[in-house]
Amino acid sequence: MSLTEKEQQILDSIHVPSDNDPKKPEFPPGDPHYPSTPTFEIQVPGMKNVWVKDESVNPTGTHKDRMAWEMVVTFKNLLLAKESGVTNYLPQMSIISSGSAAVAVQSMLSKYDLPNLKVLVHFGLDDKVKKYLENIGCEVYETDLDKRVLLTEDILKLTDNDGGIDITSDEALGPFDVFYDWMSYDILNQNPEWVFVPYGTGHLYENIVNIAQREASSFVFHDKRFKGDHRKIGKCHFVGATTNNPSSIADKLYSPHLPFVHLDPHWINLAKRKGHIGAKSRVGIVREEYLQEAMKIAEMNNLVCEPSGIAGLAMLLQMKEEVPQEEKKLIINTGKVRYE
Repeated sequence: MSLTEKEQQILDSIHVPSDNDPKKPEFPPGDPHYPSTPTFEIQVPGMKNVWVKDESVNPTGTHKDRMAWEMVVTFKNLLLAKESGVTNYLPQMSIISSGSAAVAVQSMLSKYDLPNLKVLVHFGLDDKVKKYLENIGCEVYETDLDKRVLLTEDILKLTDNDGGIDITSDEALGPFDVFYDWMSYDILNQNPEWVFVPYGTGHLYENIVNIAQREASSFVFHDKRFKGDHRKIGKCHFVGATTNNPSSIADKLYSPHLPFVHLDPHWINLAKRKGHIGAKSRVGIVREEYLQEAMKIAEMNNLVCEPSGIAGLAMLLQMKEEVPQEEKKLIINTGKVRYE
């Protein structure tokens, strides 16, 4: 089936230099470079050798821009499928979001003149955020997200998207490893001994650990992007930071019925037993006083972030006595969305 003139223009505009060649990076679109975000040392009172991977420099201010780019790549594949006669229409995408993911995805879709995003938000979401989402082109739907877990079919129904694609989960799009793979390799290339990651949906943490296992278990064949020491990965502790407090200032990390979270202690424990990740790897609950302290330290270091995005630093502060001073500690700052 032939594409319309507009569809052909969209297809031609989506350029993916490579899937894994660091000499031909794909992100950010328009100005691809690798690594696309910086890593640098910061000052933390009473601690040494603390580094930050800073995702706040991404187009809309968070690591979600990486996921948003992969949505554009998904549309490119859909256009190719239409051109081949496999399908005859371009579906719309739906997502549950509190703001950052929706802003990132819609901004990227608009850049390529692709179908607008359908966003399911909680009734209690700030009116200014909802208005901003609508202003940039999102179709916003509200529901009570506290009631129950929403499955893919629920999300599509509540966003009036029969035949569409739910991108809240990985059920339709495959593993999330492709969302944050470049970022994960950049993290491993730092050869850290500790990595502290905010844990909301869990997709980022899962991605980093899955790729760590892949490279740690390979003694010969490594991804082109991997420039670190694979022998050090098995000694690196990957720590996720989350909250179970509905009133937490790290509001992006809390949901009473978070759908599609795949946290499985057995999965983490198996990776540790195999020696693919450090023995102290885990996902833990971070306390509010450390989130507040982390924000003060972030401001001192001129980091652009919100409590949810800098929760890894809060977890490091909470675990201070457990983490040796001389060991390299890498904090993932997932940033702060720019509503502008």
